[in-house]
Amino acid sequence: MAKGFIFDLDGTVYLDNKLIEGAAETINQLRERGDRVVFLTNKSVETINNYVDKLNRLGIDTNRDEVINSNYLAARYLQFKLTNNEKVMVIGEKPLFDELTNFGIPITENSKDASYVVLGWDRQFTYAKLNNAFQAWRNGARVIATNPDRTCPVEGGQVPDCGAMIGAMEGATGEKVELILGKPSVHAAKFIVSEILKLPPEQCYIIGDRLETDIKMGLDYGLQSVLVLTGVTKTDMLKTALEKPSIVLDSIKGVVNL
Repeated sequence: MAKGFIFDLDGTVYLDNKLIEGAAETINQLRERGDRVVFLTNKSVETINNYVDKLNRLGIDTNRDEVINSNYLAARYLQFKLTNNEKVMVIGEKPLFDELTNFGIPITENSKDASYVVLGWDRQFTYAKLNNAFQAWRNGARVIATNPDRTCPVEGGQVPDCGAMIGAMEGATGEKVELILGKPSVHAAKFIVSEILKLPPEQCYIIGDRLETDIKMGLDYGLQSVLVLTGVTKTDMLKTALEKPSIVLDSIKGVVNL
């Protein structure tokens, strides 16, 4: 019976441009025995094509249908939600703008014209951008975000991620963002499990390094949740964690034995 495997990328398959030991062999072995593999990342500062190229360069044969990122999920959501003449304000980088444009989403910088504000990771985030998004919210725009990650793991440490943009916006508005499209959203889980893997949730595993995104999504949607200790989460953090994984592995190498 085929199983489905949803792999996080940063901190799970690689760190920066360095493949985690055993990642390529593990994924190849899963595919060879007939299991289905998909990669799901919350990182909104790269395009899907960038991820496909990177995985192939690192020795993991991958095509575009096997990679989903939070930009894609946000664009897909807005495509269904927007009505005629509605426009979107974007706080984020070029890959997020490009993905929305690919889906035909109208984009505006005018706070009076925006029906939605989409928050993504923005390494050029400024007070002016925050104020523009805040004014759009005051004019009735709904605020959504690509992903909740506070930080992104990199070789040697971590850097602030989209959670910092969300925190700034929530600090200004006094309200939580309305919806997050990436992990741990059930929107993401349902789409990937039912439309890509096409398997029952109980036959699917999500493998990642974050309790509040990867593991929470697995728990919320009835997936087998597998924590790897090669990224953000370390063993001592499990003692006080609200989200407890089904399985804890030192690294991706242990996945073939599940």
